[in-house]
Amino acid sequence: MSFDESLPVIFMGLMGIAMLVYVVSDGYDLGVGILLQLAKPAEKDVMIASIGPFWDANETWLVLGIGILLVAFPKAHGVVLTALYLPVALMLIGLTLRGVAFDFRVKARADHKPLWDALFFAGSTLAAVAQGWMLGRYVSGFGEGWNYPLFAAAIAAALPMAYVLMGASWLIMKTEDALQAKAIEWAKAAWLPMVGGLVLISLATPWISATVRERWFTLPALIALSAIPLMTALALLALRGVLATRIVRGPLCWLPLALMVGVFLLGFLGLAYSLYPYIVIDRLTVWQAASSPAALKVILIGVVITLPAIVGYTVFSYRVFRGKASELNYA
Repeated sequence: MSFDESLPVIFMGLMGIAMLVYVVSDGYDLGVGILLQLAKPAEKDVMIASIGPFWDANETWLVLGIGILLVAFPKAHGVVLTALYLPVALMLIGLTLRGVAFDFRVKARADHKPLWDALFFAGSTLAAVAQGWMLGRYVSGFGEGWNYPLFAAAIAAALPMAYVLMGASWLIMKTEDALQAKAIEWAKAAWLPMVGGLVLISLATPWISATVRERWFTLPALIALSAIPLMTALALLALRGVLATRIVRGPLCWLPLALMVGVFLLGFLGLAYSLYPYIVIDRLTVWQAASSPAALKVILIGVVITLPAIVGYTVFSYRVFRGKASELNYA
């Protein structure tokens, strides 16, 4: 494969990585937003403080992923955004609600804070549900018929539970004492619904897509791919196991979040294998949807400049604000 021929594959990989980092990084803070209504007022301040330095910057990865789709795969961008216009709009409304609520609760009087907390919860939930619906429609190739919306609805219900488990795992790492104990209980409560949804979706995906079914259940791919569900199952069982021990309250408080990141990474690898070489399954391959090689080379220069800056800022911010979160102080 020549360099010109490999360019669309490179950009598909970059777009996939950007979306994976977004789902993981924004997933935990969406999960914290969904959990917000279960906490006491003082605990809510600590929860918000735990994501405060990161949540807005996490969305940079979404902008990068959508930007690559727009400029590198304009044909796919038209198909995807046309099919997902309404859920994209709902997601943006949810993210806007989060931003407004986050900023306004800083200056709100005590009697107004519950309103902004409720809006932060509503925005987080709306964004998570919309993302689940979009993922379901995208994986199914935007098919027509009663079973396709049902499949998308199942993912729309399951993804928020995955975010809740991710958010609870984040709070286990970033908080202490009573709030950390609550986060452990929240994680335990979210584990079974999340696992149940993951199992049902994994069973339904090959039923909903003949292309995925053929890729999953043909030899020797079946043997190689079996490692993904096995490793996912081990990670989830390990997660449930460590939640039942006291080690998550000490130096290994980061372990539940690391296991959840591993689960998302395995899911991403399975999805990437299922889709490639399509960027819109059964409709457009990466080469059919891509811009011209000359345009991609120019775009690549921009990505080479932009991506290290985003990575550097992300690493820097997480390093500076590492450690346990403390109560908010707006003085």
